[in-house]
Amino acid sequence: MSEIDYEVEYNNRARVPENPALMAGWARDSAAYREQHPPRRLSYGAGSRNVIDLFEGNSDGPLVVFIHGGYWQALDGSSSSHCARGLNGHGISVAVPSYDLCPNVSIGDIIGEMRAACRELAKLGRPLVVSGHSAGGHLAACMLATDWPVYDTSLPTNLVRAAYAISGLFELEPLVGTSINKALGLDRDAARAASPLLWKAPAGATLDAVVGGAESAEYHRQSQTIADVWGRAGVTTRFGTLPDANHFTAIAPLADPESDMVARLKQLTQI
Repeated sequence: MSEIDYEVEYNNRARVPENPALMAGWARDSAAYREQHPPRRLSYGAGSRNVIDLFEGNSDGPLVVFIHGGYWQALDGSSSSHCARGLNGHGISVAVPSYDLCPNVSIGDIIGEMRAACRELAKLGRPLVVSGHSAGGHLAACMLATDWPVYDTSLPTNLVRAAYAISGLFELEPLVGTSINKALGLDRDAARAASPLLWKAPAGATLDAVVGGAESAEYHRQSQTIADVWGRAGVTTRFGTLPDANHFTAIAPLADPESDMVARLKQLTQI
C-alpha cells in the first residue's frame, strides 16, 4: 500500500485544474433550475443545514435522493439542484439534502444526518433510491447498507431499495495520510468504521457503482471492489465507467433526461 501515492490519487482538485470553472457551472445551472422549478423545502433536524430541497415530479411516484459531494467538507445541496432536471423530465421526484460539514462534525455524524433525512422522506410513503456523487456516493452506499428497523423500529427493511454511486468512496482508510484528512480528522479505526465496504452487505438490494473514465486508478478500484465484494455477498451490483468523464464532469448526465444515467436511475425506481 505504501507504494501508492494516495495524495495524487485522491486529490481531485489537483488532478482537474479546471475544477473552479466546472463548479461555478454547477452553481449557475442549479440557480437557473431552482428558478424554473422551485423546490419544496423540508427539514430533518434543528440545524440550518438539516434541510432537503424536494423537486417534485409526480407526487405519488418514486423518489430519488441525490447526495452532493465535496469530501464531506464542502458545498451543500444548492450546488446540485440541476441534478434533478433529468429525472424530473420523466416525472420522477428528486430530493437533494444538505448536511453539516467536517471539521464541525465527523463523517459518522454526517452518516447519521443522512439517515435522519431518509427517515423524514419516508413520511412521504415512497420507497427511496439513493444516489450520490463522491462523498455523496459513499453516503448513498451507507444508506443502502443501513438496517433501518434497527435505526428506527417504524421504518421498513427495504426503505432504500437501491443505490447509484457516482465516483464514490467506500473504503476510507487510504485518506488518513492525505491532506484531505486535515478537515476529516480520521484515524484508522474511525476510517474503517465509516467504510461501507466493511459493513454487512445489504443482500437482496441493488448497487450501481460508476466512475469517470478519466478518474484515478484508486477511484476505479474503489467502485470495482465494492461491486465485487457486495456482489459475492448477495447484492445485485453493477460497475461501470463514464467514458472521458473526470471527477467533476461525471455527474453531467443527471441533467439530461435522455442520458443513459437517467434511464438507469429510472429503471432502479421500478425494481
